[in-house]
Amino acid sequence: MGIQQKLHTKLVQKLILTPSLQQAIKLLPMSTLELSDLLNQEMVENPMLEEVPTEELQPAEAAAAPEKAEPEQQSNKTDTWDDQDYEYFFGDYLDDGYRPRAPQEVKELPPIENTLSTASSLSDHLMWQLSMQTDDSLIREIGSAIIGNLDDDGYLVASFDELAGMGPWPVAEVERALKLVQAFDPTGVAARDLQECLLLQLRHLGLEGTPTEKVVTDHLRLLQNHQVPEIARKLGMTIDDLKEHIEIIRHLDPKPGSRYNPTQSQYVIPDVYVMKVEDEYVVVLNEDGLPQMRISPVYRRLLDKGASDNDETRAYVKDKFRSALWLIKSVEQRQKTIFKVAKSIVNFQRDFLDHGIEHLRPLVLRDVANDIGMHESTVSRVVTNKYMHTPQGVFEMKYFFHSGISSSYGESVSSVTIKQRIRKIIENEDPRKPLSDSKIVSILQREGLVLARRTIAKYREELKIPTSNQRKVLY
Repeated sequence: MGIQQKLHTKLVQKLILTPSLQQAIKLLPMSTLELSDLLNQEMVENPMLEEVPTEELQPAEAAAAPEKAEPEQQSNKTDTWDDQDYEYFFGDYLDDGYRPRAPQEVKELPPIENTLSTASSLSDHLMWQLSMQTDDSLIREIGSAIIGNLDDDGYLVASFDELAGMGPWPVAEVERALKLVQAFDPTGVAARDLQECLLLQLRHLGLEGTPTEKVVTDHLRLLQNHQVPEIARKLGMTIDDLKEHIEIIRHLDPKPGSRYNPTQSQYVIPDVYVMKVEDEYVVVLNEDGLPQMRISPVYRRLLDKGASDNDETRAYVKDKFRSALWLIKSVEQRQKTIFKVAKSIVNFQRDFLDHGIEHLRPLVLRDVANDIGMHESTVSRVVTNKYMHTPQGVFEMKYFFHSGISSSYGESVSSVTIKQRIRKIIENEDPRKPLSDSKIVSILQREGLVLARRTIAKYREELKIPTSNQRKVLY
């Protein structure tokens, strides 16, 4: 049997990730801030891209510049970089009548010294104390390494061996430096764990050798689980006597460094605004932070026939022109997709927008994907890092997607709504008899919601609500 070679023609459909498609996919999950940075960077790297001028004077000049340039190009094709280009870019500044912005426009701004501030950090505060406490260069060196290895809460995150290896320094010297730093303000700083942090504070208060110290050294785990009767039994004390010691521990600071490292406020700029106009909800995209881009008319002229005799220059400009068009198209596609997804969410969650969290309906990515005729992965990318401003508050777009739990009266109920219901049930319980998870199951069953006890326990943990036994002790 001989081997035969044959030629077949076959037609197949295949999705090829073109550069423009890859770019569009990459832009989707970006936040507005990230996209703004990317566009500004692209405008720096690609001369064909420029921001649309916002001044009223400039569009008129921009329109006039090409008109003036045309006759020049016809008469002298070899030299396209004439004075007209300078006028196009620097027209305002070359004009004899140019004046800087009138000072009265900025007179209401606060003085610059009111806008600048340098908050002293924990490390600055400790380094200042280190410089005041010792002249020993070795201890200062090790102390500064210890301070450099503290987290925002003031805990030491490096072991003795790691610190000793940094020098290398003798372990005994590291211990001596650590004791010095642990004596600094704030009390409890440079501890290696919570127990050591609390003990440092108790010793500073002169409570060494007291039952308060014994609770921290021997029974901290029981205390964290609110097992006060068990601690009282082990120490041979009455609960009332023990409460005095627990009250002292409660007033200690478990995160001594946080006072000097305050968390900065994170401001959210919504990507989408949802506003009610009469009876309808209107979706508006927020494009305030995004630069409005266009193809530079000056560089565009280089592509005109005969504008450049240099093939290399024309090839470069063509490549940059193509990249610029792809980017502008990708950004436009991204904005359209975000708008479509937001509009679909608004249609699905109309009751929530009208009445609040109790009316949030179950929603999955597939529902929105089918509604707008796109793939689930596209919707998933769109709702990442995007925020929506609604009459009910500002929410991440992911917030509106939750699994549903079937109820006895037909419709499914969102898991978020059930969590809210569990929170309200626990808030209204009798402090002397906190409700167990099984009791909460029974209450929800009477309301037509059938859930397993483990589901209630999971939701309660997600809400950071302690068990009924721990709540009883807390109450």
